[in-house]
Amino acid sequence: MSQEDAVREVLERCARAISDKDAAAVIACYTEDVVAYDLAPPLVIPSERETDPTHLEKWFATWDGQIVSLAKDMHVRADNIIAYAFALRQMTGRKIDGENVNLWFRGTATLVKESSGWKISHVHNSVPFAMDGSGKAELGLKP
Repeated sequence: MSQEDAVREVLERCARAISDKDAAAVIACYTEDVVAYDLAPPLVIPSERETDPTHLEKWFATWDGQIVSLAKDMHVRADNIIAYAFALRQMTGRKIDGENVNLWFRGTATLVKESSGWKISHVHNSVPFAMDGSGKAELGLKP
């Protein structure tokens, strides 16, 4: 298996764990010192919080059923030590309040190769915002 394929497998495993709402399996994809820049505040999510299953479990509890996150046109570059991947991602599902979610966002991950295999050391998910002075997130964009 190529390094790129091994990285893709970790990212797919993480997406499946999110879909299954399995906090322990998500965290197992991360390094101990992972840092995230995610869609929800705060601006920086330190490793202590990103690797605490309580926060993921609270978010999972706001969803009715699976949370589907699919990558479109994922690009992966890897050597024997470090890798990065980026793609547009589509997250779909239904919230417990009945809202249907269909959101496209940008996702980037940095991975490092540890003795146990590839692990995610940084996640950066974002949506564009309107440059008209309103500062509103552009949640309706599609590729």
